[in-house]
Amino acid sequence: MPGMTMTEKILAGASGKKIVRPGEIVNARVNALMMTDLKGPYVFKVLEEELGTSKIRDGLDVVFVLDHLGPAHDIKSAQQFKACREAARKYGLPHFYDLGRQGIGHQVMCEDGYVFPGTVVAGIDSHSTTYGALGAVSFGISPTEGAIILATGELWLKVPETTRFTVTGNLPRRVSGKDIFLHIIGMTKWNGEVLYKAVEFTGPAISALSVSDRMAMCNMVAEMGAKNGIIAPDDKTAEYLAGWPEKRYDAVLSDPDAVYSHEYAVDVSSLSPRVSVPHRIDDVRPVEDVAGRKIDQAFLGSCTNGRLEDLMIAAEILKGRKVHPDVRLIVVPASRKIYLEAVRNGTIEILAEAGAAVLTPNCAACAGIGSGNIASGEVCISSTNRNFEGRMGAKDSEIYLASPATVAASAVEGVIADPRKY
Repeated sequence: MPGMTMTEKILAGASGKKIVRPGEIVNARVNALMMTDLKGPYVFKVLEEELGTSKIRDGLDVVFVLDHLGPAHDIKSAQQFKACREAARKYGLPHFYDLGRQGIGHQVMCEDGYVFPGTVVAGIDSHSTTYGALGAVSFGISPTEGAIILATGELWLKVPETTRFTVTGNLPRRVSGKDIFLHIIGMTKWNGEVLYKAVEFTGPAISALSVSDRMAMCNMVAEMGAKNGIIAPDDKTAEYLAGWPEKRYDAVLSDPDAVYSHEYAVDVSSLSPRVSVPHRIDDVRPVEDVAGRKIDQAFLGSCTNGRLEDLMIAAEILKGRKVHPDVRLIVVPASRKIYLEAVRNGTIEILAEAGAAVLTPNCAACAGIGSGNIASGEVCISSTNRNFEGRMGAKDSEIYLASPATVAASAVEGVIADPRKY
């Protein structure tokens, strides 16, 4: 009998089974649930009105984060925040992240110790796939499914097949995990291979990546239509989680004879920075092919690339330089912890002196509902995860997706620029 992949093993353990196979339906125990301000109040409404209970299952970490709309920019968002706070007080939620404490939900989940290898974690947001960077099975769900998890601590789901990407080669300078992912989605061209599948990233080039870069890659498997993304836990994972020594977890690995639906080999030795051009994320070009395209705004932040490492890379490029006078550079740290560390180590000072507008941690313009939206006809180069029409503002604007290094270099030059020259 063939072995199992990481995803299959974790779902088997969460379901009280020794073996599961792709296509099998299981009731999996969920360790943690993340909710945001957009749907949070509705989840509790379903819990009470549809499921007929106001009791949350014991042992479930419920993390409620105000990130998409904050700080409130109109009466509607202020009312939504009020509803979130009332729900948090009513249910006595200990992990409620209000303004001043908040970060983007996916970052908070990882850095504050709610995600560990071998666990199942769900979030009411599509980019909850991020947590797979720590060796967990994680995915986005609907508010109704969130209410079911609150009531039962479990979720009914189908075990996905797994597609494996083995990534080799030494990553060139100024090329990152974001560039690897953009290269992969450009290479596969949304071919449907990974729809509702687990995407497993492995190989020496993945092992060499920081946890930050791994999070960026797992974050973006949502754009491929995958169920989850996952990377095997290793010493870097253990170091990242060292702040919670009381937590015990299993470093689940795929069996050598595990069966994959498809396997891809990717060599990044000669990979150049990649840019996803409007309006399809899988329309990916080498930066040299689009260099010189005039921009109006550069955005550095989001659950994809708003981490400390990303801000520090941008600061390296911007130190001693100025943002181009025709460009707005908006920088949004992904969490309060990141913001504070970036203040302490001088990163924020460098960015601000260069002319960046630094915002409080939140999703900001990424989803087109926060600060930093772009106007009709404007062009933005962004470290975010989606570039379809109207995503960050006006429908006739254009969004180019790139790494933090490429965003920073472009902000300096006023056009899409190659970061390798810096």
